[in-house]
Amino acid sequence: MAHYCDLAPGHPWHGPYHENEYGFPVGDETALFERLVLEINQAGLSWLTVLKKRDTFRHAFDNFDVDRVAAFGDADRERLLGDAGIIRNRLKVEAVIHNAGVIQTLREEHGSFAGWLDHHHPLPLADWVKLFRRTFRFTGPEIVGEFLMSTGYLPGAHRDDCPIHQRILAAGPAWYNT
Repeated sequence: MAHYCDLAPGHPWHGPYHENEYGFPVGDETALFERLVLEINQAGLSWLTVLKKRDTFRHAFDNFDVDRVAAFGDADRERLLGDAGIIRNRLKVEAVIHNAGVIQTLREEHGSFAGWLDHHHPLPLADWVKLFRRTFRFTGPEIVGEFLMSTGYLPGAHRDDCPIHQRILAAGPAWYNT
């Protein structure tokens, strides 16, 4: 089976993501929320589909501003479900809005979404999945695993011989520092 490190280099969509984002530590709440939203929306689809729709997602979800998305009402839900530029799945749309509210609560308890992640790190993937399922909506094993790998909380985003891997190690992902 081919690894992302084999497929992404030189690709117009996968390449930049692989080289500049995938596996690098993320502490910014907006960036973490964006990654969670994208991973939720990728479920059942290809990552390329999501990457191609990323700018439209950004616009549709107010630049992934947690407070704005948490305040979305019925009109916003209908707008999102009518937006052909994103993935129009009611369960996914509802999960994104609900999860924004959850992140607001995590702020109160842990200072930030990253603070909540850091508080629970390190955990094995199975425990992360249980925690995410108790905390968020639409977060199964694949979504949680990819979210955590893509944000530097779990290893495996890149092969050890991938040149990007060394850049990630230099950036100090959470999994490397434990």
